[in-house]
Amino acid sequence: MLNLKKVAVTGGLASGKSTVCHLLKQFGAYVVSSDEIVHNLLLNNSEVKLKVIKLLGNDIIVKDVIDRSIIAQKVFNQPLLLKSLENILHPYVLDSIKKQYEIVNKHQKYPLFVAEVPLLFEANMEFFFDIIVSVTVDKQIAEKRFIEKTGKSSAEFESRYSKQMTPSDKAKKAHYVLENNLDMEQLLLETQELYSSLTTP
Repeated sequence: MLNLKKVAVTGGLASGKSTVCHLLKQFGAYVVSSDEIVHNLLLNNSEVKLKVIKLLGNDIIVKDVIDRSIIAQKVFNQPLLLKSLENILHPYVLDSIKKQYEIVNKHQKYPLFVAEVPLLFEANMEFFFDIIVSVTVDKQIAEKRFIEKTGKSSAEFESRYSKQMTPSDKAKKAHYVLENNLDMEQLLLETQELYSSLTTP
């Protein structure tokens, strides 16, 4: 049995990673999202919940559920606290990705296994994947999209943007680079070409 190709999609803030993953899913790939995994961990994994509460305090719990917006407020401009939180979460995220891959690979129903991992290099997860795709966008365009999508300020964008590896550094470490400075039609074409390249024997 051939092992299913493992593809990581990464990129800077508001670069269009989720859009690329959505398109790859439409084309037939199996897609997982590290953000969704984190959401599920904070909701359902008692071990993770206890560790995060111990780090950040009981006030992150609202109506018996960990409130991610309160977590975001607590770690905003607190790089050491953010790093401690990531050190808790990232091993669980990678473990979840590995487990999902094992199941999907066993059933051989999909041509590709794709994981959206924004902090792929920062979390040192790149070793697990066969192919790395970086989605890039000019900073000005990313800022505009971020503000339109989230309703947050330029200051919030700058704060988050500055904490991540630069898009150019991510692109240098990737096997494929998709530029997302134009319209949806262009991104669709680029993603179609990528999918064809990755699924052609």
